[in-house]
Amino acid sequence: MVSYRQAAVDEPAAHALLAEYFHSRDLGFVGGDYVTVFPTPSNFTPPAGMFLVVRLDGADVGCGGIRRLDAGMSESDSPQRVRFEVKHLWLQPQTRGKGLGRALLLELESRAIAFGADELVLDTNATLTAAAGLYRSTGFVGIEPYNDNPNATNWYLKEL
Repeated sequence: MVSYRQAAVDEPAAHALLAEYFHSRDLGFVGGDYVTVFPTPSNFTPPAGMFLVVRLDGADVGCGGIRRLDAGMSESDSPQRVRFEVKHLWLQPQTRGKGLGRALLLELESRAIAFGADELVLDTNATLTAAAGLYRSTGFVGIEPYNDNPNATNWYLKEL
């Protein structure tokens, strides 16, 4: 059975999952050195954001979070949209292909909506083709870069 537990990014279980994620990205990274930056806890603490640990049959098997970003003014100078960013969406290899990534992404989207989000953004690397397929199949569309993440080659947005 799958469940989600809200966690601080610096608690041991969450930190261990993030370390696994960063290590896996470093091993498979193409195009230079993979830059590892552990998340700032305050960015993933409500209402600024939140972080989930994915549990499958009682074991911690993945993670992901959302954090609020400044979306800026719209073209019509209407009030600022509420933008959240999906970060560190990751599942251990033995759990992949079971729909857990889609379920986690939808759970994060639901939580962002509860925080008042109008849109979600995320960045990824072109080598993560399965992730890109997941994002597109859940309504994300490609956009111009919104940040300067040195690991990213693709940026996505979803209107909520």
